[in-house]
Amino acid sequence: MRKTIGLIGTVAALSALGGCTHTKASGFGNRNAPNEFAVTRSPPLVIPPDFSLRPPKPGAPRPQEPNPSAQAMAAMFGGQAPLTAGQQGLIDTAGGAPDAGIRSVAGSPATNVVNKGTATKAIVAAPAGNGDNTTASTPQ
Repeated sequence: MRKTIGLIGTVAALSALGGCTHTKASGFGNRNAPNEFAVTRSPPLVIPPDFSLRPPKPGAPRPQEPNPSAQAMAAMFGGQAPLTAGQQGLIDTAGGAPDAGIRSVAGSPATNVVNKGTATKAIVAAPAGNGDNTTASTPQ
């Protein structure tokens, strides 16, 4: 019984290894496979028009080469979408596009704030919960 199991195991192992001989052209050890490290394009070499330019510092990024992380973000999210005529008309009617630094100005002490009254303060100060113990009343 032991010899039979050993013989079956040996035959199974040899047939499994024998199946690998046909995969060499398509995978294992294939020298014609594409290079997985060549994923970015190199810009073409050009001669600068001004020969009085200083040579670049070693290790500094090339200024004409795009940032790989910016390229990845643009590929994933598509960048800025163009506005339709209706969207642009709505923005123009509302007073134009907002300032880029509006978020840093909104929290400054010089910002004018509208007093919302005691009802808003009471809502904001209400304890968190699921509302099981709340009541509502209508003034008469």
